[in-house]
Amino acid sequence: MLSKIAVATDGSDTAQQAVNAAFDMAHRFGAAVVILTAYRTEGGGGDTWESSSATHAERVLADAEEAAAEQGLAYSSAMLEGDPGEVVVELAERHGADLVVVGSLGMHRRILGSVPNTVTHKASCSVYVVKTDGSSNG
Repeated sequence: MLSKIAVATDGSDTAQQAVNAAFDMAHRFGAAVVILTAYRTEGGGGDTWESSSATHAERVLADAEEAAAEQGLAYSSAMLEGDPGEVVVELAERHGADLVVVGSLGMHRRILGSVPNTVTHKASCSVYVVKTDGSSNG
C-alpha cells in the first residue's frame, strides 16, 4: 500500500511531531522515508516554517536522518531552495512518494498554515496532516 512516505520538516518542535508520525507509519507499513526541507538564501518572506539557510537545512536533515537510522528505517533526504510548500510538493513527486506527511503548523481558526495548505492542494499523492499544538512540550 505505502512504499515511500515523504515528511516535511524545518527542525521545529511542531515539525518533529510530523516526523514522528511519518516514522511510525513507515514502521507499520514497512515503507521507506524521504525527509524533505526547504531553505531560502535571501529575504525569507516571513514564513517561520522554512529553514533560513542551506547550512541550517543540512543540519535539519542530518538530525532527522540520524533518528531514522537509529530506528532502523530505510531513508533518504532532499532539500531545495524555494517556497517551502512548493518545495515539498516538488520533492515528494520527484522521489515517488505515496504519501506526504506535514504538520498543521499555523493552524488558526480552522485555516491551515501556508505549507500544509499548499501541500494539500498541490500534491500528486495523498497527504496526512498531523495536528500539532504549537507548543514545545510535546
